[in-house]
Amino acid sequence: MTAVESSGTSGSVVRRILLGSQLRRLRESRGITREAAGYSIRASESKISRMELGRVSFKARDVEDLLTLYGVSDEAERDSLLGLAREANVAGWWHSFGDVLPGWFQTYIGLEGAASLIRVYEVQFVHGLLQTEAYAQAVVTRGMPDASRAEIDRRVALRLERQKILVSERAPRVHAVLDEAALRRPYGDRSVMRGQLKHLIEVSEHPAVTLQVMPFSFGGHAGESGAFTMLSFPESDLSDVVYLEQLTSALYLDKREEVGQYTRVMERLQEDSPDPAETRDLLRGLLQLS
Repeated sequence: MTAVESSGTSGSVVRRILLGSQLRRLRESRGITREAAGYSIRASESKISRMELGRVSFKARDVEDLLTLYGVSDEAERDSLLGLAREANVAGWWHSFGDVLPGWFQTYIGLEGAASLIRVYEVQFVHGLLQTEAYAQAVVTRGMPDASRAEIDRRVALRLERQKILVSERAPRVHAVLDEAALRRPYGDRSVMRGQLKHLIEVSEHPAVTLQVMPFSFGGHAGESGAFTMLSFPESDLSDVVYLEQLTSALYLDKREEVGQYTRVMERLQEDSPDPAETRDLLRGLLQLS
């Protein structure tokens, strides 16, 4: 069983991106513009762009027409790519949360579930994969003051469901750098914050988790542009992806030069932050003060 096959429904997102990247490679090798490709399948240039980025589902007819346009006549190659298109359309577990899940975040959840390495820098609050249920409840409530209790509970349930990847057979390695501000900014009451700090101390002992805190005492640091997440995958054909969340949408960066810049920032944050053992001491100190 390959890595993609073993990743379940999360693998459908990976397959979409793999297929999209292959279609982009084929189009560029033929010198065909996105506009011309879109015309051939009765679609817009922007749809071709979304297809090549793996942001939409694939219709078999569209893929067949594009392969013909790109001069792919070998039956084995066509069958392989069409098979990838079919597998890419498998719905992920998160689709059951469609009532509270923005479309732009569905892609991220699929990528997160398929990643072999997740690197994050957070400044506003503790990253979702490391939140306790009570802390998540406080974060969602604060962020959505007009939401119903049922909607808040659904969003928290989604967050807890995401955390199951940390104890799955294919659990990714997680390297998180949290700005000290994220630990000092209260969400919920005193017991919620104490519970979250205790949880971070516990999770930092997990062999697949590396947790560091960038302390106030360091002063200005490399993470000046704000929070970001980097996702790496076991598939050699899939490049690293940088995820930048905004208020009503998100950016997914995969160009080598852009990913390279974020990689350097992450490496500097890791180098300049106290190591995991010192971080646990810092967390224990904050726990005593809370």
